[in-house]
Amino acid sequence: MQTMTNQPSQVYFGSIQHGNPGRFASMSAKLEKIIKHLDFSTIEKKDKVAIKMHLGFRDGYQTVPVFFARRVVEAVKETGGYPFVTDNPTAVYNAAERGYTSETLGCPLIPVAGVKDGYHEEREFDFHNVDTLSIAGVLRDADVLIDLSHAKGHNTCGYGGAIKNIALGGYTGPSRWKKIHGVENSIEYWDADKCSPEHAKELVETCPEGHIKYDEEKHELTIAFGMCNQCMECIDADEGTDCLHFGPENFALFQELMANGANEIIDTFDEDKRFYLNFLLDITALCDCWGIAQPAVVNDIGILGSRDIVAIEQATLDLIAKEGLVESMIPPYFRNVDLDSEDELHPFARIHGRMKTPYLVTEYAENLGMGSRSYELIELLSPDETKEMEAPKGVSEDQPTFF
Repeated sequence: MQTMTNQPSQVYFGSIQHGNPGRFASMSAKLEKIIKHLDFSTIEKKDKVAIKMHLGFRDGYQTVPVFFARRVVEAVKETGGYPFVTDNPTAVYNAAERGYTSETLGCPLIPVAGVKDGYHEEREFDFHNVDTLSIAGVLRDADVLIDLSHAKGHNTCGYGGAIKNIALGGYTGPSRWKKIHGVENSIEYWDADKCSPEHAKELVETCPEGHIKYDEEKHELTIAFGMCNQCMECIDADEGTDCLHFGPENFALFQELMANGANEIIDTFDEDKRFYLNFLLDITALCDCWGIAQPAVVNDIGILGSRDIVAIEQATLDLIAKEGLVESMIPPYFRNVDLDSEDELHPFARIHGRMKTPYLVTEYAENLGMGSRSYELIELLSPDETKEMEAPKGVSEDQPTFF
């Protein structure tokens, strides 16, 4: 658990904007500067260092670039630690399709819960319909956690970053897909006694996205809350029957369980051996789990680093909110986007629905003592700073060469 103080947590920021064409002002230099300020000296010789990433699926190439991941690996090696990159077994097995190999990363890739997703430790949870979750064993074996997260939107909770990377990626597949996903259904939202089969079928037809299902044999109606954008057409159609009820509390459950799940994992690491890096690049509307190429709906912003998971998530969300949406890049399959400038909604809530408030996860995490939403944003190698430095006289190939 994070030690709480009255001081804001430090979040280091390297902007995508450069004030100089020199390499010393580029994103690679900014990442190196952020790592220096994070102070990897607390990593001891021979520490096993888990670098938790989402390596993506199929055609989803917009994950954290291997270029940056390798720089983090090299920084860990300088401490004498033994780094390895880890993710779920499917992503690891197919990682080479997206450029992640032991050769390109400079360290092994290890499935987070073993090659068959069976290496885990079951933990008890008393959270609505979730009684247990299975922590990935490889994370339990590690001495140090470095979280490398791609900041992007998420259809279930609005936003996916550091907390989601650990809360879902740090557990086995059955925990992730059958317990964490689906927890929204643990609050009753449909009264079967009030609803006739005919009315249930009418409700199914009201959903323009097909996210309401009805099993007539079981007389059971289900809503895919993870995909629901709260157009509320089903609620309007239910007026007079009053058998369907859902609200912000249904959608909030996923974020609350994410915070609890992430807390269970990071609490197994010493406080001085947790590091977080968020990459606000290729900021897409959907998670990397979809395995597709997507238009970036927010302009590239840069890289953030902190030892406080709550602070870095809060800063990430704030920077995305400040940048705003690139409206022309919003895919047309999002049919209920709220672009009303008078509504104070986070950009991701505008896309995924106002009940999917992405800030909820930082509130839950702070209440659990995981960190602080209060932060000091410290920009490193800012454009104003680097534009005053001497620029290179030209472009040269100054690495080792065959010539």
